[in-house]
Amino acid sequence: MSEKEPFALEIVKRHSLYAGVVGLVPVPLVNFAGVAAFEIKMLKDLAAFYEIPFREDAGKTIVSSLIGGLGATNLGYGALGLAKSVPLVGTLLGILTLPVSAAALTWAIGKVFIMHFESGGTLLDFDPDKVRGYFAEQLGKGKKTATA
Repeated sequence: MSEKEPFALEIVKRHSLYAGVVGLVPVPLVNFAGVAAFEIKMLKDLAAFYEIPFREDAGKTIVSSLIGGLGATNLGYGALGLAKSVPLVGTLLGILTLPVSAAALTWAIGKVFIMHFESGGTLLDFDPDKVRGYFAEQLGKGKKTATA
């Protein structure tokens, strides 16, 4: 672990917490947009911390491509968001699951970019296909941490 990594982890923890709170928003798709905004902000903060140039359009594309590779997991997040619109049962289901999913997803994205930036990478040379395994591993760890 480098000297910088503990500080970068604090950035990731903070944004994961924010994303989890936004996951409580009872309006479908609004919570998804809010979580995405915190993920982009986290990426911007990590890039600034590692002194790497950041472009918001590149950040959005990278986060989308990383999440898009999840397929069923990503669809599950959207389905849970829509399930919140079902009176009582959907709201309860959403309250119990979406904050955990949002925090875990944000954690995994943050961990991937800490690893990438620590190894000298930039936004321009990021390849989501090369980190999918690590991303999935961190997503699992993020879910365990968020439910602890």
